[in-house]
Amino acid sequence: MTSKKLVNSVAGCADDALAGLVACNPNLQLLQGHRVALRSDLDSLKGRVALLSGGGSGHEPAHAGFIGKGMLTGVIAGAVFTSPAVGSILAAIRAVAQAGTVGTLLIVKNYTGDRLNFGLAREQARAEGISVEMVVIGDDSAFTVLKKAGRRGLCGTVLIHKVAGALAEAGVGLEEITKRVNVVAKAMGTLGVSLSSCSVPGSKPTFELSADEVELGLGIHGEAGVRRIKMATADEIVKLMLDHMTDTTNASHVPVQPGSSVVMMVNNLGGLSFLELGIIADAAVRSLEGRGVKIARALVGTFMSALEMPGISLTLLLVDEPLLKLIDAETTAVAWPNVAAVSITGRKRNRVAPAEPQEALDSTAVGGSASKRMALVLERVCSTLLGLEEHLNALDRAAGDGDCGTTHSRAARAIREWLKEGPPPASPAQLLSKLSVLLLEKMGGSSGALYGLFLTAAAQPLKVKTSLPAWSAAMDAGLEAMQKYGKAAPGDRTMLDSLWAAGQELQAWKSPGADLLQVLTKAVKSAEAAAEATKNMEAGAGRASYISSARLEQPDPGAVAAAAILRAILEVLQS
Repeated sequence: MTSKKLVNSVAGCADDALAGLVACNPNLQLLQGHRVALRSDLDSLKGRVALLSGGGSGHEPAHAGFIGKGMLTGVIAGAVFTSPAVGSILAAIRAVAQAGTVGTLLIVKNYTGDRLNFGLAREQARAEGISVEMVVIGDDSAFTVLKKAGRRGLCGTVLIHKVAGALAEAGVGLEEITKRVNVVAKAMGTLGVSLSSCSVPGSKPTFELSADEVELGLGIHGEAGVRRIKMATADEIVKLMLDHMTDTTNASHVPVQPGSSVVMMVNNLGGLSFLELGIIADAAVRSLEGRGVKIARALVGTFMSALEMPGISLTLLLVDEPLLKLIDAETTAVAWPNVAAVSITGRKRNRVAPAEPQEALDSTAVGGSASKRMALVLERVCSTLLGLEEHLNALDRAAGDGDCGTTHSRAARAIREWLKEGPPPASPAQLLSKLSVLLLEKMGGSSGALYGLFLTAAAQPLKVKTSLPAWSAAMDAGLEAMQKYGKAAPGDRTMLDSLWAAGQELQAWKSPGADLLQVLTKAVKSAEAAAEATKNMEAGAGRASYISSARLEQPDPGAVAAAAILRAILEVLQS
């Protein structure tokens, strides 16, 4: 079965992609009749060296994303994973020559088709009297024994674009740029790893991997790598990659040693999430610095992809200060990241968090017995929520992501761990404030935020008094905060329904002579009835409101949990 792609046609996808980039970038122009993109200010390059690169499409943002002042002059794109036509390469060379440039450098990745087509265009251009040189970049560190074809050109080519572009912008001549670029290319290596293959539009995936396999050392055209390894953690995979890249017995290794200074590129091969990319970047920084390697610059993002391949490549370039200046030089290329000209290694990465404000002693604290009673209440609440975990998850699967029980259990475990540290505050205001902070940090999700809001607001009236009217006012304040920020209202099929029903009953506490347990018992029963009634409500807030069916057959898990918490509190107070 062929893969699904958002294209107009398989045959025209490369043309459409390049046209889209040019349409959205005023600094680029298409060369009529060719799949070529050029700087729109070619005339400003008179007297300078032009830089042309390219290759098959499907590697976006390479190569056209790196056209701009300080990088490439133009790019010649082939069809997906196919070398560009000789005629288009020659047309691009002629176009930059006619603009008055003093020579052209072709930067070519080491693939047979690219070498042949760019090489033939170069020879034809030289026959016409145009000064053209060509560098072939091979930065692949996968093969331990070099083959006749040499190392493949991978993401490190983008660094060559940057170095050559900075030299050209500074007015350096063609011969000198060619010489210096060839030296830089020898101090660089790249290795890729992928969780699965990619698929060319209109075709099936290029290779298959088992669920527990990872492909190591693959290229950027969907071709298989040097070996398959078992799925492992990000730290383990990064370590394996760096071990392979720097192993001196590997003929294509990068000569990185303790004390070396490098530019590191973490390149998304197209389909990896930004979350995973960040994890890989962190692992690479820790692993390299653990080997005594100084990371002078870190570039993390998508630079040279392989369509939608879910994988990454790591590139290491040995640098000194003069080379770093070229890496740091200004460019207008849209795909080059805005990297600070500051070393990664040695930088302070953490700021000390502000200290918690000192709490004043609360005159309403009534001593050890109150603290013990609060501990019993909390323990009953925790055991209740832990016992409901699977039931709440089952209810949540109907309208959410099935983790309501897990979220509440996480809160219960956090409270239990907190209680092990010592008795809870005897002051109700301090207790609710502490619980608010704990749940905001440990519970997670919207439930953690809502409980945190509720408890923070509810604590305020209890700072002055802890009478029954004050507790009723605390309930009112908590409900008001939940509605203000959560945007839910009674009847929206949320946890608020249970709490609101209980809050209405607790208004009776504001009357002189009100009985604590009698009123609380009514409040709990009202909360339980409201929770049960949510199964007949149309969801008006929360994730359930996005479900297409207007009504859900089971009660809201958040409302059930809130009612259960109130029941647990009542049972302890009754005992």
